[in-house]
Amino acid sequence: MVSHLTANKETMKLLLTSAGISNKSIHNALVELLGKPVEESNALFIPTAIYGIPNGGEIVRKVICGTLGDAFCDMGWKSLGLLELTALPSIKRELWVTKLQETDALLVGGGDCQYLSYWMQQSGLTELLPLLLNKMVYVGLSAGSMIMTRYGTTFENHTLPPETDKCLGWLDCALHPHLDYVSFPENSMANYEKLAATLPMPSYLIDDQTALKVIDGNIEVVSEGNWKLVNP
Repeated sequence: MVSHLTANKETMKLLLTSAGISNKSIHNALVELLGKPVEESNALFIPTAIYGIPNGGEIVRKVICGTLGDAFCDMGWKSLGLLELTALPSIKRELWVTKLQETDALLVGGGDCQYLSYWMQQSGLTELLPLLLNKMVYVGLSAGSMIMTRYGTTFENHTLPPETDKCLGWLDCALHPHLDYVSFPENSMANYEKLAATLPMPSYLIDDQTALKVIDGNIEVVSEGNWKLVNP
């Protein structure tokens, strides 16, 4: 499948997941993008979006330890560090930029799209990503995936102005994760189809066994579950 990619973001490798590395197919896609095994790859985890939802600190701990959800941080990475975006504006740039340049995979966690988009921009990471993604793989989870599209959401557990961007808009499509997830009845196929019908861009509706693999502007759906593409 061909994505609707903005012209100045053409060279990049993304793996946009609903819930992490939830099955063998998505794991294989990750290894393909990395060009080497996970065990030989260095990763940085961005937990920032999770602080925009209740009990964010506890959720961050569980994601790092691998006790919540599917594999993401606790996958046997060669090394795993944390990159907290809210701290970066007050840290000397060379300290964290150097670390990014040594990273093979940037793991961007879920939570609040608006809060994450704001801090991606405020930290300066957004302007660096086009260069970094020539060799680094961006691995999103839920909100971490959604912000790369033209559609994002917010839980409003922050003090940002309502007009603050909810996404970065790199891909000219929308991604709706956690399709038919039992604990989120509002994420039914019927409800997501209604939402997609109101948007001016194509929408990928994906469950937790599905991801989008993006290489140089081409989108491939990787799935052992259920998904649907809804065109406007």
